[in-house]
Amino acid sequence: MTTPQKKSIFIVDDDPDDRQIILDAFLENNTTIDYLFIEDGEQLMKSLQDAEPENLPSLILLDLNMPGLLGLHALKKIRENKNLTHIPIIILTTSGYPQDESCSYKLGASCFIQKPASYTELVDISASILRLWFREKEMS
Repeated sequence: MTTPQKKSIFIVDDDPDDRQIILDAFLENNTTIDYLFIEDGEQLMKSLQDAEPENLPSLILLDLNMPGLLGLHALKKIRENKNLTHIPIIILTTSGYPQDESCSYKLGASCFIQKPASYTELVDISASILRLWFREKEMS
């Protein structure tokens, strides 16, 4: 009998404070998922390329505005790789530009969310994300 794959979320954001706040909001809703911090698009691509298939993330939270490889470019590269297309990618960004949202969806984003102004809203958003993408019952 094989053990169930551990669920994981990559939190891709260049701002360490934002990464920590996002993690804290998710931990308020679920502590059984592994959360991995990734600082930029290049590191994300390297992590995905180096990962064994069973260690790929269950979900990627991707900021758009990062130094180096921008979030939209990382999204495009992931969607062009047949081994990675199954991974849901949620754009979580400060950008309120409609063109960023439409471009994200055109490139294959699963969801586009503007970072909320309050921590309470972020906790609510993280709960919704977990319900939508991890809705299956936990195995005990």
